[in-house]
Amino acid sequence: LRTAAEQWADTSRIDFTAWPVRGDRRGDDELLGRALRAWAEPPGNVRVSTTPGTVGVPPAQPPRLLFAGEVDGAAVVLFHDGGVRIVRYAEPPAGGDGATLDFARTDDADVTTGAAVVVSRTGEKARFLLAPWISETTTRDLLAPDTPGRPLEVGPDGITAPVGRPAAGGACDAWPVLQLRSSERIVEKHAFLVTDLGDLAPAHLTYTPKPGGGAPARQPREATGPEALLAWARTACSLRALSGSGVRAVNNWAFAEQRLPEGEASAEWLCTRADTWRGPGRVLVQFLQPAASPTAPAAVVADRNDTALCSRFGQHILAGTHWKAASGRWYVLAAGSRAVNRIEATGQVRGAAGGPTLAVRAPRDASVELTAKLREGGTLAAVR
Repeated sequence: LRTAAEQWADTSRIDFTAWPVRGDRRGDDELLGRALRAWAEPPGNVRVSTTPGTVGVPPAQPPRLLFAGEVDGAAVVLFHDGGVRIVRYAEPPAGGDGATLDFARTDDADVTTGAAVVVSRTGEKARFLLAPWISETTTRDLLAPDTPGRPLEVGPDGITAPVGRPAAGGACDAWPVLQLRSSERIVEKHAFLVTDLGDLAPAHLTYTPKPGGGAPARQPREATGPEALLAWARTACSLRALSGSGVRAVNNWAFAEQRLPEGEASAEWLCTRADTWRGPGRVLVQFLQPAASPTAPAAVVADRNDTALCSRFGQHILAGTHWKAASGRWYVLAAGSRAVNRIEATGQVRGAAGGPTLAVRAPRDASVELTAKLREGGTLAAVR
């Protein structure tokens, strides 16, 4: 199957089904035949990879061709399979190792999560094939929140120039992302961020601001504003924990702000939620205490897999941590989301506070159980 070149601008379904076929070898029947045969029954010299929750079975119906062309010396073919998977077949340059076949889930993709696909990774760089509705492309570093994005060259077939990849290990001193802008032709003209987490489809990054006094609950928004970029500057390196796990989108939710004891400044509590293409999510609760550097890493105080926390189906959260004041005294700090109106500490230390935050003196290693009461009834245990 092949989609017409301009269908994306005249359809109500903006996802991979609207991508036209591109690439200088889209008419190469021999290459396409090899790709389809490898997909149907991979020979022994073809390396196969699947993101979690993705099946590597042959197509149940004729797949849609998205791209066939030369990229960084390799012959690359991209298919979209029934609205569910992206499949990439790549043959190395002559004399190279065997071909590769990669599968990734992409069901329910949209303007942002269907905006790009990795077509090539070489060393510390990657190239992306962009959706036809992307009208502006820049790249920026999440660890340089005050530095504007730099224009990124895009070829006539929608292939980007090489983009730096986040380092998988070692020092985390940069976190490259793409900042894309959708075309006004689909009435979705807005900028958004995506980042390479090791899968075929990059992850969409968003931000939910701190709760406002008396204001309705905030909704996730694009992470392109100053407040969002500052939050991501302190949490970007935690994205390493999500590499290769089939992540669709990651949202930083600033669920609480807390005045620190002994007259110190305020700290912020974030819930970083990663939603996967297969459904389950993972959350990292991060504590952002005042720091001299805008990129000082936040402290991860809780990590929970396969949870609805910090999503529309898990809108209440309570978390805590031990914290040392400048005086050398230790405290237990806790904070909850907007519906929390009382927090209690029990165990080796006891204390309580009305409202969504608590601070109580405690030995450094004191064992403490934290619970909260919700404004409309019910209780909440701290996430660990």
